[in-house]
Amino acid sequence: MPKLSIIQWASLAVFLLAIFIAVPGFIAASGRSDLYYTLTSVALLSIASAGVWLTFYIGRINIGQGAFALIGAYVSAILVTKAGMSFWLSLPLAGLFAAGVAIVIGVPILRLRGVYFAMISLVLTQVVTLTALALPITNGAKGITSIPLPGGVSILGLTLIPDFATLENPRLAFYYAACVLMVLTFAAMYRLVNSRLGHLCRSMQQNEELASSIGVNISHIRVIVFSISSFLGGIGGAVFGSIAQSVYPSSFQVADSVNFMLNCFLGGLGYVFGPMLGTLVLYFGWDLLFELGRFQLLAYSSLLIILMLFLPNGLLSLRLPGKKGADK
Repeated sequence: MPKLSIIQWASLAVFLLAIFIAVPGFIAASGRSDLYYTLTSVALLSIASAGVWLTFYIGRINIGQGAFALIGAYVSAILVTKAGMSFWLSLPLAGLFAAGVAIVIGVPILRLRGVYFAMISLVLTQVVTLTALALPITNGAKGITSIPLPGGVSILGLTLIPDFATLENPRLAFYYAACVLMVLTFAAMYRLVNSRLGHLCRSMQQNEELASSIGVNISHIRVIVFSISSFLGGIGGAVFGSIAQSVYPSSFQVADSVNFMLNCFLGGLGYVFGPMLGTLVLYFGWDLLFELGRFQLLAYSSLLIILMLFLPNGLLSLRLPGKKGADK
């Protein structure tokens, strides 16, 4: 793994200070507490989008991340409401369950390439939605409601995480939790793409046949990466369910899966932090165009097309001209 330069360490410090100190301070001063939910959503959506970015890294177009987000939301909700489990314990289990499902279905479908894999992944979200409507444990169309807020976590009498239900502003707590998860996710992503596994993924992205000829187990790596991608989707979906305190079959739809993909394209497929920037720009861009009324979707689509035409390597290519590679 390459060492970070002084400038990169400084940039990281500024970023952490901004999201953990400056943003909450600004919101407290402005009284716009509704921004906590908005920024929490951006953080969680960027986590799920990071998973989609990983599948692009092995040369697959993933338009099914909404399925794994929905799976994660339901697993966490069921464990919390019906098994009485702590949300913090249900969170990794939701991600692992989503990863397990990805392994089962990934073995056959990851053999497909290009538009074929994209179309199969696109159907996954609808399949999971219909499954949620049919299973008794998910309460069908009624969904799962009245999900309790995350409880506290204490070790040896020391409170590590407070009980969200006792807090004056649970939105702030969710914001911090989402930001911590986002930072951990992208730190892990940066480490992964600069590891041996990341180098193997890059070789597969360029030429799978050549990678296979030199002894790379491409089938094994594809399944590993797809399961990690789905784990991130499950984590994001589980936290969304906890914030809304409810999960429905329509909580994540095909449109969400498409947006996860667009976040990666807009931020930059060649950059680890592309999904984060793409999510931020798309989320706020859609809201800013709200004043256009019925022309909102037209303006939104037109701007996306223009950006894709003039910035095919994403927005991060503006700041890093001439530099390519996922380790940037």
